[in-house]
Amino acid sequence: MFSVKPMKPTFKCYLPPVQLTVDFTHTSFSQNIFFLFCLSPGEIVVNEVNFVRKCISTESSQDDLWGKLICTNFKVSFIPQDAPPKQKSQLSHLLLGEHDIPLTCLEQVVTVNDTKGKKKVLGSNQKLKFNPTELILYCKDLRIIRFCFDEAGPESAKKVCLAIAHYSHPADLHLLFGFEYQGRRYHESKGRVNGSTPRGGLQTPIFDRPSDWDREIKRTGASEWRVCSINENYAISPSLPEYTVVPVSLADQDLKRHSLFFTDNRIPLWCWNHPNGSALVRMASICDPAQQKKIEQKVFNAITKSHPQRSDVFRYDLDKCLPNIQDIQSAFVKARQICVIDPFEESEERWLSSIENSRWLEHVRAVLKQSAEIVYCLDGKNASVILQEEEDRDLSCVVSSLVQLMLDAHYRSLIGFQSLVQKEWVMAGHRFLDRCNHLKRNDKEESPLFMLFLDCVWQIINQYPAAFEFTEVYLTVLSDSMWIPLFSTFLFNSPKQRAQHLMDFAKNKAIPQGEDQVLYFPPVWDWSQQFSTKNQTLFNNPMYIGKGAACVQNGEVKTFRRTKQKTYSSTLRGTPASLRNGLKGGEDALPRRGSLVSELKPDFSPVKDESPSERFFRDWFSQPADQQGLLIPLLMPSHVALWKLFFLRWVPEACIPKGGPITAYHKLSQLVDEIEILQSQLRQYKGPSPGTTPLPSPSGPPLDQRRMYFKASSPNDSPTPPDFLTSSFPFTPMGNLCRRTVHGTPISKFLNGARIWLSTETLANDTV
Repeated sequence: MFSVKPMKPTFKCYLPPVQLTVDFTHTSFSQNIFFLFCLSPGEIVVNEVNFVRKCISTESSQDDLWGKLICTNFKVSFIPQDAPPKQKSQLSHLLLGEHDIPLTCLEQVVTVNDTKGKKKVLGSNQKLKFNPTELILYCKDLRIIRFCFDEAGPESAKKVCLAIAHYSHPADLHLLFGFEYQGRRYHESKGRVNGSTPRGGLQTPIFDRPSDWDREIKRTGASEWRVCSINENYAISPSLPEYTVVPVSLADQDLKRHSLFFTDNRIPLWCWNHPNGSALVRMASICDPAQQKKIEQKVFNAITKSHPQRSDVFRYDLDKCLPNIQDIQSAFVKARQICVIDPFEESEERWLSSIENSRWLEHVRAVLKQSAEIVYCLDGKNASVILQEEEDRDLSCVVSSLVQLMLDAHYRSLIGFQSLVQKEWVMAGHRFLDRCNHLKRNDKEESPLFMLFLDCVWQIINQYPAAFEFTEVYLTVLSDSMWIPLFSTFLFNSPKQRAQHLMDFAKNKAIPQGEDQVLYFPPVWDWSQQFSTKNQTLFNNPMYIGKGAACVQNGEVKTFRRTKQKTYSSTLRGTPASLRNGLKGGEDALPRRGSLVSELKPDFSPVKDESPSERFFRDWFSQPADQQGLLIPLLMPSHVALWKLFFLRWVPEACIPKGGPITAYHKLSQLVDEIEILQSQLRQYKGPSPGTTPLPSPSGPPLDQRRMYFKASSPNDSPTPPDFLTSSFPFTPMGNLCRRTVHGTPISKFLNGARIWLSTETLANDTV
């Protein structure tokens, strides 16, 4: 026997930390040494219990695992007594093991006593009056993990349950494990960091410096806009970045004066410029009704002046157009309940209609529809657009990001997409701390707006798979990263809160004053902290068509290029339309009820008396999609699908062996890898000159530099997909509390590729 003395806890706990004891009697020496090495810098063991059974299947207990359940100040970890061989299909995380759950990922901690028929949801510092026989962990990434204490000591089981509940409810933000981890990591890696590499080699712009905004202005050709620094040190608004982009015609003193009348002093925030000169701008509500018309006139006039054709400015009130955050949260909870919690025997006959009735897909469709309408204004009407929301920190983030994603191919690259999230979510002041409910203080503030955005992105990827450099695996991993409290991206409510906490953090951890915050508390965009280089290749889309790429159409090689877009508006000058009616101006801004839906259908033949917006969408869909140009998703209910990899990856019954989109990804990756090897060999090849010795046969790029996860196949490889490929790849559903088999039910048909079943009412609405 030997023990390791724990380090000082990162925050005060009323449960005494225990020493990590290695028991040779019940667990092998190598497994415990392995666990010791898995402790991250600053991580301590809080409590543990032996002889725990992790339930693998609800059908029987023969596949269950026995081992030790451990609670640290970072995660809940289960160490199997007989560790199974590592599965090839699993995405291996550098900081989390196969059976690990970050404490911030826990939604509910439920203890059960079967013999007494008792169940209790545990919170922080609560008492437990019965000895638990089971522990069920409901996770925010939709996992449900169940442990049984059949053979464990009752007091030890109770203590570990209370420890998990307590440490998953931190009393303050700075008590999250990331603050301890990054402080240790910074000092341990200080000697190894290359100081000459800017920002540690991070390629994604953070938009905390004027130079990042200046590059974005130049990239989009926004010559009538400038970087403004009136919010340096957050002197004007705590929820805006220190540097913003404003019209050249607006002076700093005017902006300071106008800021007093906006919610949280948030002056209008520039997002993006179209090549035709129209701008996308976000704006909070004006608090003082007496000043509203005057302030709006000045803002709208400045935006009009920034347009080369002095085009109209249209305003969209997102609070009126879209569901509120409570409706979105309610729909997500219902969809989660149907997908991973409700038993199939109670709901299988109407499973797909239940998904529809949750309204999650309806909200996804509503946001995409709203974004497409704004795209029409910017691209078709050649008009600038203002997105207005009361605080400009929730729905504005979703819609502004989707509009730019549809219009600008740069944001469909990996680095571009990350810069879009950084610009429109992190630096624009989205309340990640509250909306993710990391501190579990206020359920009413929780809402999966970022998850809604990622689902919308997946819908567009699903329809235009060659237009995106990244995959749905990347989107899923990004959603999971919200629940790993080690990165600055998803921990804070505003740039000011982030700056203040990191300043205090640097002082407490003896980090030199003036050190770049990106180095000592990095964002999530440094994926090398979580995944190996090989696993990061799962983010790469083999179908991606880069800039200037060619395609084969009717036997001829052609490039994706559209003719210059014409304007679909009869008037472009005069008084801004938005000032004529207080909202969107003109009959073209918002198409007639249902008309946008009717446009996005396979039948694109001209119709009598069609509006300019209808003509715009008909013209767009009548041509082949330019993968590097404007993209508009189809929006009929039958085109908006359930994101299976996210919602069903942990459900064993939904896992299709050697099936799902991964089979096509596998073959395409092998083909692309083979092509890249041949291209590399051609570049290296040099024909022998007379009298010289021929060069040896050139080889492809080194293995660690190849972009595809699946490498080119050899003649000896089997033509069928490998056994480890499933529709849940690269995740594994084993070990989750799920339902019994569902062969022959609607869900089995749906999972095997049938079109989603829709109610008669929804099918009727398709033709509206």
